[in-house]
Amino acid sequence: MQGTQQSLPLAVVRGEVVKQLPADLFIPPEALEVFLESFEGPLDLLLYLIRKQKLDVVELAISPVTDQYLVYIELLQGARVELAADYLVMAATLAEIKSRLLLPKPATEEDEEDDPRAQLIRQLKAYEAIKEAQQRLDELPRLERDIFQAKAMPAADIKPIIVPPSVSLFELAGAFAAVLKRVEATEHHHVKRETLSTRERMIQILAMLEGKSYVPFEQLFDVSEGRAGVVVSFLALMELVKELLVDLIQAEPLSTIHVRAY
Repeated sequence: MQGTQQSLPLAVVRGEVVKQLPADLFIPPEALEVFLESFEGPLDLLLYLIRKQKLDVVELAISPVTDQYLVYIELLQGARVELAADYLVMAATLAEIKSRLLLPKPATEEDEEDDPRAQLIRQLKAYEAIKEAQQRLDELPRLERDIFQAKAMPAADIKPIIVPPSVSLFELAGAFAAVLKRVEATEHHHVKRETLSTRERMIQILAMLEGKSYVPFEQLFDVSEGRAGVVVSFLALMELVKELLVDLIQAEPLSTIHVRAY
């Protein structure tokens, strides 16, 4: 059974199939013109034509390149595009080089005449190096083209919650070592005092913290009591922390340790 092939519609406008062009439809000729390549200048066009033939710049085949260049110029003129003077100058230069290469060279004893392509080849090599460097730079990641910075604004009713860092055992030991150094600096003679128990010193520390928000760690120690008194105060403070009666906090990492009562 042979099926019938249906032709595709030209367009679908608002759900309706359009199979024929409107009689009053006008399409300007310029709308049907397509440019496959765009060039930044005559050297760019010339380099494109050389690469198209897979030739090296140093081995510049002037005749076919000149013919292709002139064909491109004619195409642009037919497309009613205003040509820059640089393109016409390059066309004249290529025609001159081509004619000089075609003319017979007189045999003379003097040095051989310079290759008429030499200056053009130097310009092309310099332009090729600059163009390759430009392409390498363009391939690098670029901000706001390949990489975009994230931008977010918090809502007006959102208030940040500052969470103080936890006090590590290492920082606590360092603070206690600083208190012991103060004891050593001020201890010139020994006075025998009444021995205090850890429980009594815990009561004294709680009394010092009563009614106060934060007390620096060093203010809980009396260096005049000597090493024994400082050790008793430290053990009493650790016992208070263990029984969740006091809390050790810092405003920021590695800052002064403060003590507060729950």
